[in-house]
Amino acid sequence: MLLFDETTLFNEGRAAYTNFPLPGASLQLWEQFYTRQQSNNYYQALQAATPWVQRTRKMYDKVVLDPRLTAYYGGPNGHPWTPLLLQIKQEVEAACGIAFNRVLLNYYRDGNDSVAWHSDTLPSDGRHHAIASVTFGDTRHFKVRHKYDKPLPQLDIPLTHGSLLLMGETMQEHYEHHVPKTAKKVGGRINLTFRVSGEI
Repeated sequence: MLLFDETTLFNEGRAAYTNFPLPGASLQLWEQFYTRQQSNNYYQALQAATPWVQRTRKMYDKVVLDPRLTAYYGGPNGHPWTPLLLQIKQEVEAACGIAFNRVLLNYYRDGNDSVAWHSDTLPSDGRHHAIASVTFGDTRHFKVRHKYDKPLPQLDIPLTHGSLLLMGETMQEHYEHHVPKTAKKVGGRINLTFRVSGEI
């Protein structure tokens, strides 16, 4: 039995909007996009109801477990949309002015879970689209670096409980991002990345 509600430790940051001045790409952040109570409710519901799986990937000559849990919704290969995810999707779409048709959920269980440097793969329609990223849970650092302009300083963005990050269409073409491990004692973080796929 838990002695306290995990969500009481989550930091929702401050109510603020930031438009990061990135050459060749758009990156916007809304802190406190959701209220603390909304964020707590969404975190608890998603943590309990999502069919989380730990996927494997090939690294050199080994097959290793991904250091996080995932679930994919929408399209022919994803789970059917749930009423809860459709509600969040509609709220994000209203803020971004973009219609999304897929969502990837990542569950970072603690500071050992992470995602390596990467840019998202090109969709089947041959062009990149905007990606909206919602965070529920403990704060993790989202790092951004340019693929080719190495002297350009990296960004280090704390993504807090209830925040919304919108990566523009050219972001994946020019930049990479990752969420590093941390030695700090942190709670769980659920990240939803809403996407557009060109598949029919």
